[in-house]
This record gives sequence, structure tokens and C-alpha cells, in this order.
Amino acid sequence: MTATTTGYAHLTGEYTIDAAHTRIGFVARHAMVTKVRGAFNDFTGTAQIDGANPDRSSVEVTIQAASIDTRNADRDAHLRSNDFLQMDDYPQITFRSTKVGQSGEDTFDVTGDLTIKGVTRQVTVPFTFEGQAKDPFGNARVGFEGSVTISRKDFDITWNAALETGGVLVSDKVVLEFEISAIKQG
Repeated sequence: MTATTTGYAHLTGEYTIDAAHTRIGFVARHAMVTKVRGAFNDFTGTAQIDGANPDRSSVEVTIQAASIDTRNADRDAHLRSNDFLQMDDYPQITFRSTKVGQSGEDTFDVTGDLTIKGVTRQVTVPFTFEGQAKDPFGNARVGFEGSVTISRKDFDITWNAALETGGVLVSDKVVLEFEISAIKQG
């Protein structure tokens, strides 16, 4: 989440994710015929944006695994269990950027270490800068949207069930979705 030497220098500063106006979600295929969408409702995050030198920017996000919400209590309980997130042992999912770079006029690649269930893997999330605004309370806001597909197996989340018709109940591939609204500090 950064900016470039042309037109983004004014974004330079420290930002805090506004959880009330941000969605950190996911999509997974279920029974090979439909998609289940969910989100995490409890998270914090900061971004240090260097608009003149995007490569000096950084992002950190901490998600409380117990806040997973697919609008189905039984499914959510199963996702919190040792079959999936094992949240009693690994209560947090974290992301810490290691590299930020501009990939297009308003697009940026944020690469970093994603840790789920105690396993850390490097991922690159392509983000689009959605704009900036001054809200009615005087806050300077920026918006970014992005998504990335990860493999559950890469994070040792391997539970599944075979289907009678062939295939599996839960897809290995999960799309992580980020709709970020962040407020400039100070």
C-alpha cells in the first residue's frame, strides 16, 4: 500500500486501518459446486506509506482467528477447530510486508510474510489504489483493494472429505480479499 514519485508524495505518512470500513475476507469452493464467502471481523493494521519512494513503504496486519465469520455458526466452529485454523494454539493470523513496489499507474504489489497456523509463507498481493478523501470528521483516508489466491496445504490446513461423486468438500485454493480504508495519523 504505497504510492509513487508521480502524484503520490502527498500520501506519505503513517496510516491505521479503519476496521469499521475495511473488509478482510475469503472465498473457498464448497462441494465443488458453489462458493462460501467469509470474513474476519477483528483485526488491526498499520501502513507506513512513502509516496515518493514506494519501496520504503510497509504494512502490518494482525487478524484474530476466532473472528472468522461465514454466517453459519457450525461451520465457523469447525473452521476455528484443529481441522482448520487451530485457533486455541494459533490465535492470530499475521502479515508483515517485506517489499512494496509500484506495478502500474495506480497498482502496487505488496509482498510479505503471511503466517497462518504457525506456518509462514511469502505472498504477493496486487493492490489497486482506489483514491483518497477527507471524511466529514476531518480524517484523511486512502482506499486500496486487492486479492490473492493461496493454497491451504501451504499452511498445513489439509482437512477435507471426499465426495461420493468425486472431488472434495473444500477446495485447496482460497482467495483472500482485501478492501482497505486507512486513516492518516497525526
